[in-house]
Amino acid sequence: MKFLFLMVQNVTVGNIVDIFDVNVKIAITDPVYPVYLDTNVMSGRGGNFNKETGMYENIVYLPVNSDNDFVPELPKEKVDVIYLCFPNNPTGTVLKKEDLKKFVDYARENKAIILYDAAYEAFITEDDIPHSIYEIDGAKEVAIEFRSFSKTAGFTGVRCAFAVVPKSVFGYTKLGEKISLNKLWNRRVATKFNGVSYVVQRGAEAVYSEEGKKQVRENIKYYLDNAKIIKDGLKNAGFIVYGGVNSPYIWLKVPDGMKSWEFFDKLLEEANVVGTPGSGFGPCGEGYFRLTAFGTKENSIEAIERIKKVF
Repeated sequence: MKFLFLMVQNVTVGNIVDIFDVNVKIAITDPVYPVYLDTNVMSGRGGNFNKETGMYENIVYLPVNSDNDFVPELPKEKVDVIYLCFPNNPTGTVLKKEDLKKFVDYARENKAIILYDAAYEAFITEDDIPHSIYEIDGAKEVAIEFRSFSKTAGFTGVRCAFAVVPKSVFGYTKLGEKISLNKLWNRRVATKFNGVSYVVQRGAEAVYSEEGKKQVRENIKYYLDNAKIIKDGLKNAGFIVYGGVNSPYIWLKVPDGMKSWEFFDKLLEEANVVGTPGSGFGPCGEGYFRLTAFGTKENSIEAIERIKKVF
């Protein structure tokens, strides 16, 4: 495998589209981290936008919601690239190995590439949840994995992440010729990026020291404790809640048939609490709302108390 240091997580997953043909068929889970969709639309792969459905005509959407227990189904048509993010942003849910294996098998059968965003793998607490797609047999043939220092080591804004591009992963031309994605990605990075600054690289190196690992574990525990406070508090207040166990995100069902933005307004105006409307992550996010554990324990407790007073 080859590890390439890049800028920051959203830049990495945005830039990867440069190595693919403009006509490749893209599949994304929905709701989804917006960068996956937006960078492909900017690159000309989206096609026309349907205002009624909130979807682009050339994008294959894989719903992730309570109806399917937040496990996306395989694409019903042949696609070339599949975006997966687990633990998931925004829902905070995860896939088990058997669920992930289905996507790896699909990719191998259809010569597709999986772009696997593992930015939140350090938050995984349950034993049967894979920390990397490469735990699945065959994944080294079809998957590129992205890792981030932002949420684990507090590197947000410092501009450092990396992609794992196995030399065994190939794309194919229209004539069936195999092309090394490792070489394409290396060329793209070497051409358009001068590298992470030395001081940032030394900081990333320190993350893997014994003291660095200890501090990261403490950091993760703190946020997971906040997530538990938020999730338990919301459940006690009568909300239907997901995530928050293997992820810093809590995904709640908006009550009383409200729209996501209606709930946002009510929460902001009456509780002075800010979160993210689910519809901001895609049409399947409508009716949901994301809260984050990236705050202080005191503010997490206070936010729940305020929400309880409103609802």
